[in-house]
Amino acid sequence: MPLIAHNNLPTYERLKQEGQVVLPRDFARRQDIREIHIGLLNMMPDAALEATERQFYRLIGGSNQIAQFYIHPFTLDSIQRSEKAQNHINHYYEHFNEIKSAGLDALIISGANVTHANLEQEVFWQQLIEVVDWATDSVTSTLTSCLATHAVMQFRYQQKRQPLGYKRWGVYQHQVINSHPLVNEVNNQFDVPHSRYNEISEAQFKQAGLKILVASEQAGVHLATSEDGFKIIFFQGHPEYDAISLLKEYKREVFLARQDPQRPYPPFPEYYLNQQAKAILNEYAYRQLAPDFPEKLITKRLKNTWHDTAEAIVGNWIGLVYQITHPQRHIPYMEGVDILNPLNL
Repeated sequence: MPLIAHNNLPTYERLKQEGQVVLPRDFARRQDIREIHIGLLNMMPDAALEATERQFYRLIGGSNQIAQFYIHPFTLDSIQRSEKAQNHINHYYEHFNEIKSAGLDALIISGANVTHANLEQEVFWQQLIEVVDWATDSVTSTLTSCLATHAVMQFRYQQKRQPLGYKRWGVYQHQVINSHPLVNEVNNQFDVPHSRYNEISEAQFKQAGLKILVASEQAGVHLATSEDGFKIIFFQGHPEYDAISLLKEYKREVFLARQDPQRPYPPFPEYYLNQQAKAILNEYAYRQLAPDFPEKLITKRLKNTWHDTAEAIVGNWIGLVYQITHPQRHIPYMEGVDILNPLNL
């Protein structure tokens, strides 16, 4: 069902141009359909701020549930922003205090770029803890992505991420390894993009008493849930990524390597590019003075092999929220729901 354009966020217009159904607020109010209010804590850096909006809005808007989705983007004041990004936030984002006052049915927390090996040294650390603690008490379910998963695993479960010694990035094959309503009617084998230098291992998830649902022999755990089965949903990969997201990352790594002779030239993201694309990029690397990165030539050769499954899992998540959340946004569960086992697993 459609997203509701309840403010002037430019992402709505961009999604409409892509064919996404977006309803005007006045029209939506004439429909007798339940509203679902979802927060999006966007901690991504300025260059990825709006792209991350669109990625998560697409997943939510594409889920096949009978609901109207009001998405409430916000960020953390402790994250420094450029003037352009701050203007975007000032115009279109809400403040966390406003969101706490109004309440949410569900919450998504994006990844973030970090500058310290110890996450506790990051400027956003204390504010992120405040958001997660509030959501644990007041929101039906919270979905964390990549770095947010690592942060929550550290401060709630005392499981610190471990450095890999290299960058794990690419599109990896995963398997469903445990049954759960989140993975109902989902292919038992599918792809997920990853991009990170650290990981929470399978042993660490198990030590924390969490349930692992999806994992990869090469990329490790992707999807897990908190011990109650639903309060927190952990993504370690990036199922929200667009087809071009890893290419954008590769392009950035190439430019950094060209600016710094001491920096190694980046390897290709694994299982992402076909042989033609690799040949074009190898030619570009060989011709070091080539002025233009061949992005357009590569883009048309990319294939997205993960979005449909990601959309199905997010759709299942929202459907479960819809089934058990209280009609009042300040209350996480409807009457009769067991808070220790909300899905009655």
